[in-house]
Amino acid sequence: MSEPEMRPKAEKLDATDELAGMRAQFVLDDTVYLDGNSLGALPRSVPGRVEDVVRRQWGSLRIRSWDESGWWTAPERIGDRIAPLVGAAPGQIVVGDSTSVNVFKAVVGAVRLAAEKGDGRDEVLVDATTFPTDGYIAASAARLTGCTLRPVTPDEVPDALSERTAAVLLNHVDYRTGRLHDLPSLTASIHAVGAVSIWDLCHSAGALPVGLDEHGVDLAVGCTYKYLNGGPGSPAYLYVREAHQPRFDSPLPGWNSHADPFGMTPDYTPAPGALRGRVGTPDILSMLALEAALEVWDDVSIDAIRTKSLALTDFFLECVESYVPGGAVESVTPSPHTERGSQVALRCADAGNVMRRLIDRGVIGDFREPDVLRFGFTPLYVGFGDVEKAARVLGEMF
Repeated sequence: MSEPEMRPKAEKLDATDELAGMRAQFVLDDTVYLDGNSLGALPRSVPGRVEDVVRRQWGSLRIRSWDESGWWTAPERIGDRIAPLVGAAPGQIVVGDSTSVNVFKAVVGAVRLAAEKGDGRDEVLVDATTFPTDGYIAASAARLTGCTLRPVTPDEVPDALSERTAAVLLNHVDYRTGRLHDLPSLTASIHAVGAVSIWDLCHSAGALPVGLDEHGVDLAVGCTYKYLNGGPGSPAYLYVREAHQPRFDSPLPGWNSHADPFGMTPDYTPAPGALRGRVGTPDILSMLALEAALEVWDDVSIDAIRTKSLALTDFFLECVESYVPGGAVESVTPSPHTERGSQVALRCADAGNVMRRLIDRGVIGDFREPDVLRFGFTPLYVGFGDVEKAARVLGEMF
């Protein structure tokens, strides 16, 4: 397709986009922002909410806000707002701490759940292609629990599983390539050998259906500053399947997860339900900013998000083929929809310099070593005109 024909197609797609009106709920400019898979854009509802939290709830009510402003119940209340976006019923997600801390809770908790079988399980499998921190945390958790850590690719998991496997930590979407892994099939394989599944949802929550309850996932973690638009450093979350909650033994038993937190007793008794995933005092400012950000999802279907996400990435690849000289870039993101998240990764020579030049031209993506240009497509506010412009400017780099 020749260059002049791409813009009309983008305009037609934008005209029929049922989510196009969502863009007005975000603070955006003329920049083409394709880095929402690293940091989501600012929802317009957040600044006013944060000002209220600071000036009224903290400034005027002060300590009364723990009760009167609902600060104390925020971790589980906001967890219930995230739950529909990842296919979970209420009461199974608690918000707080970082993804890394929640990975640690999940891996150690999973090994302890597996140990209840009494069959000597002593191996933890971890996604060899994972975001580095997941691997670091899993290695430490394995040492602390007396397990051997075994890195494998998601494709290798079914053959690597055995009666020794205690827990398996996998990424739903690969952060470099945007590859979507088969959560239902891999979870079933993990359960078939009696092991516990842990999924990292950082690059899938808010971008595509997850189905935690439907597919029997045991534990899951995720951040909230990417597709959920919670803001830089916004708190992460921990999902504990309801059936496991009475036996989930967190390695970080803080006072906030005590059954009687104000009893101040020397002995620890865990709170019921997902609350035992709490640790210390919640980060109220960032947590309530996240709660405001999540309001944009009130009337949005995750299926509609997925439909637009696939249309955006399809169109981007089509535009790249049209605008970028042959051989200049190579997509490392899978073509099949069943294997694609909500980003496109392109390999090219001198990728770091190419991305810097793109940013100078108002197209914001990011670069991953050694040679990957990464573009994230957030359906809530990215339009097809954005996609066409990004590919056209990319073509002008060569």
